[in-house]
Amino acid sequence: MIRIKTYEEIEQMKPAALLVGKTLAEVSKHIEPGVSTKTLDSIAEDFIRSHNAEPTFKGYGGFPASLCISINENVVHGIPSKRAIKEGDVVSIDCGCTLNGWVGDSAYTFAVKGIKDEDMQLLRVTRQSLYNGIEACQLGHRLGDIGYAIQSYCESFGYGVVRDLCGHGLGHVMHEDPQVLNYGRKGTGAKLREGMTIAIEPMITLGNKEVVFHNDGWTCTTVDNSTAAHFEHDVAITKDGPVILSSFEEIESAIKLNSNLEII
Repeated sequence: MIRIKTYEEIEQMKPAALLVGKTLAEVSKHIEPGVSTKTLDSIAEDFIRSHNAEPTFKGYGGFPASLCISINENVVHGIPSKRAIKEGDVVSIDCGCTLNGWVGDSAYTFAVKGIKDEDMQLLRVTRQSLYNGIEACQLGHRLGDIGYAIQSYCESFGYGVVRDLCGHGLGHVMHEDPQVLNYGRKGTGAKLREGMTIAIEPMITLGNKEVVFHNDGWTCTTVDNSTAAHFEHDVAITKDGPVILSSFEEIESAIKLNSNLEII
């Protein structure tokens, strides 16, 4: 069942969504060659808890960490570990915060200095496809319009649009109805209604769209080991058009100050 939110409830959701962006901005200050993904996870957890919030991912379905950190060919759900960031890595970080009973969920893919040109283009196209999907979030449109906007743009570059994973509704819990696919046909799927709140998160690959899941039950990797990118925003459907509840502004300001990262 799709849970419709009131205007007041949407306003109450914003602090949680914005805290995710603040957390990712704090984490981005520490991304550099040699730092472990486990260290980044600890920084995130401390930051979230210092803001009187809970890391939504930790313990969710048994997930052991506060962040999903997925590097290069890892698409999503990478478990933080002793693995160290290297020059030229593509680092996707997904974060969830629960604040005052509401969940925020957002992701950003970071480009470590030395990134290949083809990988940088993938990141830029994936980021833009997110905004194309958001632009399709108009009253009277359907979920298929969002998927079509993302898929058609990314496939025009020859990229793979992952089918086995998708966005979702969110509110008091992280995963509500509906599923928000990153592919689809115009005019199909559930109609977008005022008060719907969804997380749109294109997961795009440089090569084959097929993925494989590791024995840890979480890590998801491209079948051909091609690079993947992942960006995510929380969005409310309103009569005045889509409202982005999360933000990349603080993340991108922090990136500009970190000489180890490239600006996307």
